[in-house]
This record gives sequence, C-alpha cells and structure tokens, in this order.
Amino acid sequence: MREDSLNPPEFTIAQKLLNIHWFLAFLICLTAAIGIAMLYSAANGNFQPWASRQIVRFGVGFLAMMAVALIDVRIWLRFAYVFYGLSLIMLIMVEFMGYVGMGAQRWLDLGYFNLQPSELMKIALVLALARYFHGLNMEDVARPTRLLVPLVMVFAPAALVLRQPDLGTALMLVMASGAIFFVAGVRLWKFGLIIVSGMVAAPVGWQFLHEYQKQRILTFLNPEADPLGAGYHIIQSKIALGSGGMMGKGFMQGTQGHLNFLPEMQTDFIFTMLAEEFGLVGGLGLLALYSLLLAFGAIIAMRAYSQFGRLVAMGVTVTFFLYVFINIAMVMGLIPVVGVPLPLISYGGTAMMTLLIGFGLLIGVWVHRDVIIGRRGGEDG
Repeated sequence: MREDSLNPPEFTIAQKLLNIHWFLAFLICLTAAIGIAMLYSAANGNFQPWASRQIVRFGVGFLAMMAVALIDVRIWLRFAYVFYGLSLIMLIMVEFMGYVGMGAQRWLDLGYFNLQPSELMKIALVLALARYFHGLNMEDVARPTRLLVPLVMVFAPAALVLRQPDLGTALMLVMASGAIFFVAGVRLWKFGLIIVSGMVAAPVGWQFLHEYQKQRILTFLNPEADPLGAGYHIIQSKIALGSGGMMGKGFMQGTQGHLNFLPEMQTDFIFTMLAEEFGLVGGLGLLALYSLLLAFGAIIAMRAYSQFGRLVAMGVTVTFFLYVFINIAMVMGLIPVVGVPLPLISYGGTAMMTLLIGFGLLIGVWVHRDVIIGRRGGEDG
C-alpha cells in the first residue's frame, strides 16, 4: 500500500495560511522589534544607519519565511541535496574569490549585497542530514559505515568555514549536526568516541589556529593580562553588564555604549547594551522570549509525523539555541569571543535571512505536521 494514500487531502493555500503557527510568528516579530529598538538606541536615537536597514531586511525576510512555510515539506526533502550542494559550491568559491572584510574572507560580492555562504550552510546542512537519516531505519543508523557519508557532509563545510577563518560558525555546524545525529538515533558511545578523538587532536589543532584565534582563547583565560588590547572588548562588556543593575539605566541612557566604550554594540555585543539600558530584568525578559521560541520549536519537532520533519524542526531549533547561547555566553566572558550574532537582535543581513528561512521551515513542518513521507520522499516505504 502506498504511504501517500494515507496522507490527508492536500491543503489549499488558504488552509495552509490558517494552519500557520501565528503565535510563533508573532514572537518572532516581537523579538525583531526589540532588535530594531536597540539598533535605534545604538545610533543615538537615529534610524540610520542600522535600524532602517534592519526593518527592510526583516520585512523581506518575513515574507520569505511565510513563503517557505507554505511549501510542502516533501519538496524541501526532494531538493535538500541540491541546496546543500549549492551552498558547498559557494563556500568553495569564497576560498578563491571571496570578499575580504574585517580581516576575514567570508563573503561573496554579488553587487547589490555581500552574501555569507556559511550562514546558508547552517540551514542547507540541516536539510541534507534530515533527508539522509529519513531514508534510514534504526538498524541502518546503528551501522558505523552508514555514518561515514553524513560525517563527510558535516566536516567538509566545517573545514572550509574554519579556513575563512570563522571558528564560531564551524563549531555551530558541528554541534547542530551532532543534535541531528542524536535525534536520528546514533548511540551515545559514538559521540563519546568523537569527543575523545577531538580532545586528543586538540594540541595538533592548536598549531593550525590563526594567531588572533589563539589570542582570543588566551584572553578568555585571562582578560586582565592585556586590558587595553586583546582583553578590552570583554572587560568593557562585563562593565556594561554590571552597570545596568536590576532595572537598567533607561532606554538610550547607557554610558558604556553611548560613550563608545563598548565595541561592536550593533552586532556581537548588542546584548550587553540591552542589559545596560534595561538591566537584569530586561536581559531575563529577552531570555524568556527566546525560551518560548525554543519551546515551540521542540514541540513542533515532537509533533511532526515524519522523520524528515522531526529532524528539520529539531535542527533549526538547536541552531537557533546555539546562536543565543554562544552570543550571550561570549559577552559574559563564559566562552572565548567567536563573533556569533544575537539572533533577530544583532544587525546583519545574511544571518537575519538565514534565521527567518529556518523559522519558515519550522512553521512549514507545523503546517504539514500530519503529512506522511515514505523513505524515498513520498514513494512506497
């Protein structure tokens, strides 16, 4: 019996719009609005140059998110490897003809805007791994040889990203992929083997790190060793976090940010500026909003009927969590500075679009949560 015959009737566009998780969409808009307000504050009460561009980018991204959500998940499964291949080709192109900015070669100059393929790879890799594991049963997943292909799919782009150099994004690719491996049923001892291998190889890997990456790790261990040099950013970040107190200094009243002591306050350190202006209450409020988004992502993953939908939803949710965790831990000095933006809050084009496309896939899994997909993408299982 064909598994497709068990599927509910195809939804019309109107029915899909009714099935969209509108409360999740509202939470996404609310989070983005907070980001726009903080960019307005970072420019000293001016929409230029960051807030106005962020509004346009979010508007375009929101429309893209809705379009992605309305597309049948079986289409995403069908073209998952194509998206992965295109993203990998763009990463290779960065190696030879990438645009250099801020000391790193991470972008492709497309004329009207600069595209960062490593951001697109975060979503493409989730789709590709979800498709691969969707086609396996538990016996297949248990075979070590079956894991060679997905491991190559993970470490090939991670190695290319590490060469740009972008240690933070490379780690995100590996960790988000690890979550998909776990949800797909890979045994814990195999994760332990990879972790131990990584720890053994760490001294060798240290030799291949760029000098500034080594300096970031050393600064993380002892930022006071060079307070006016390598340790300046994180020291100023901690001062701003502490000076906000319980309720903060007020909107656009932060001294560390507005007196230019706080570096990159519109991108990497925007959470620090928010905490200075709105205090512990404001910081916890944003974390609560993020927690709601993560909770809905986990619920959607558990509710999905198909393995592909489940893995895509979990992959997107874990990727979003890593954005949040790494950025906030970084500005608090809990991990080395790696340049990961705060999702929907930090200024940025490709990262914003990537996140909204990811949320589009998440909402799309919710809309098509009862769709049954055979192991060959809709054919007989």
